[in-house]
Order: sequence, then C-alpha cells, then structure tokens
Amino acid sequence: RSTRSFINENRWDSIYKYLKKGDYVFIQFGHNDAKENDSKRYTNPHTAYRHNFIRFVEETRDKGATPILFSSIVRRNFNEYGTLVDTHGDYPLETRLVALEYKVPFIDLQYLSEKLEESYGVEGSKKLHLHFAPRESDYFKEGKSDDTHLSELGATEIAKLIINELKKMNLDLVK
Repeated sequence: RSTRSFINENRWDSIYKYLKKGDYVFIQFGHNDAKENDSKRYTNPHTAYRHNFIRFVEETRDKGATPILFSSIVRRNFNEYGTLVDTHGDYPLETRLVALEYKVPFIDLQYLSEKLEESYGVEGSKKLHLHFAPRESDYFKEGKSDDTHLSELGATEIAKLIINELKKMNLDLVK
C-alpha cells in the first residue's frame, strides 16, 4: 500500500481505533507512493506523502502510542558497473525530515539495506529477493525475478537490522 491507499482503504483507521497508551507503531512507506501512473496510490513526496506521515505520527501520539519511522528498504537495482542505484527519490528524505522535525524515533533502512545489498554483491543479493528459476519454487512454478520483495532470507536479514537498531534506542520496547 501507499500512504494514500492505506488511508483511503481505511487500513489506518483499523489500526488507529485499537491504539492505546504504550503501543508502538512502525511506519514505513514509499515504494508504492512513487507510482506516478497509479492515481489511487501516488503521492507527491513533498506534499501528500509528508502530510500523511505527519498524520500517522500525530494520531499515534494522540492515543499515547509511540510512532517509529523507517525509510524504505532499497530495491536491488545495480547498474552495469555494479553500483547499487537509488530508486526512491525524495521519499526517504521526507521520512527523515518528518522524523527530525517531529522528534520521532527513526531507523534508516534505506542506508542499512543498501549496505546489506552491497555486502551480498550483484549476484549474491538475488538471494535476498524473490529470484527463482522455473520449477525452482513450488509457489513460483514459472520462475520469478523480483528485485523489490524479499525472500525469507532477505526478510530475516532486514528484521535483524531493525532489531539491532531498536536495541540502540532508549525505548521501553527494547526491554
């Protein structure tokens, strides 16, 4: 989902109505907000996207809960020189700015996942994503080459990055 579709489909409301003091809300968007050819999901990073993040932060705090913002994880997008190239534009920047301006705990998954992808290298990083040859996976019988969505290994590695960053924060959640 994008911030727009998450709100318009009442997914935010379904979370908001159950929030209570002491809860934590992990908030990460950006991949789908950037889809300019999809009016149901696209948000301008400097206006609607930013304001949707501010809404999530303020409404979370209104309930006595703690928001934690995350920048988007990178897509596996290596150029012909083996350089990992950003695909998110200004969306991670706006997330960082909202975190700074509103003093929200922030985990820079864009940076951390960039380091992770680079550590695996151009070919090795395919293991972090949904890359399957035909008949290699029971689920993707025809094969799959997806550089956005994570494999079980990729999801586990991202979860480890998050846990390590959370441990550095002074939050009750860490206990």
